[in-house]
Amino acid sequence: MTIRVVLADDQALIRSGFRVLIDSADDLEVVGEASTGEQAVRLARSSRADVVLMDIRMPGMDGIAATRAITSDDDLAGVKVVVLTTFETDAYVIEAVRAGASGFVSKGIEPTDLLDAIRTVAGGEALLSPKATQALLAEFAAAGTGPAIPDSVLDELTTREREMMTLAAHGLSNDDIAKRLFLSPLTVKTHLNRAMMKLAVRDRAQLVVLAYQTGLVRPGDSID
Repeated sequence: MTIRVVLADDQALIRSGFRVLIDSADDLEVVGEASTGEQAVRLARSSRADVVLMDIRMPGMDGIAATRAITSDDDLAGVKVVVLTTFETDAYVIEAVRAGASGFVSKGIEPTDLLDAIRTVAGGEALLSPKATQALLAEFAAAGTGPAIPDSVLDELTTREREMMTLAAHGLSNDDIAKRLFLSPLTVKTHLNRAMMKLAVRDRAQLVVLAYQTGLVRPGDSID
């Protein structure tokens, strides 16, 4: 199955470079290019895209607003947004994750890593590094408020699912969690998918945000 990708960046040179790279992969195809957020939303809808690579700073509707428009549209529930950024702890990136982005990649990412990132997100995973998740946690801490959502929403989760959610919120990948708990990556993915279904969240990135909002993970927590 071919993964359909929309490129959203106001710099034509960046779009053309990404297009050549993505189209060189047998399982990936660029189905549209956008230079504004409005165009990105329209293309996500008209092209039946699987993944949108979204720059944050664009004229008119910016990448954050475009991300929110895509992820809040039930008709686009299968579309994943990956933010293109220069610095992974950028406050705008954190805002984009809150808006529904499945993660982010640096504009200086290695070519093979970019292709793998698109495949990862299309498969339902998230792109959140430990550094980025800690930055997200720091943002919640800086707000100076307690949990924004009652932790009772987690009552349906099993002990194992809570454990998986906590480790994911600290930035561990499925492989990392599997090694830590002596489980298979498939078992980890199954537990996390069940947690996401029970909590009605789009993907792993939103699961991480919910872990912070409910207080399951708090500033200063350690998994060591």
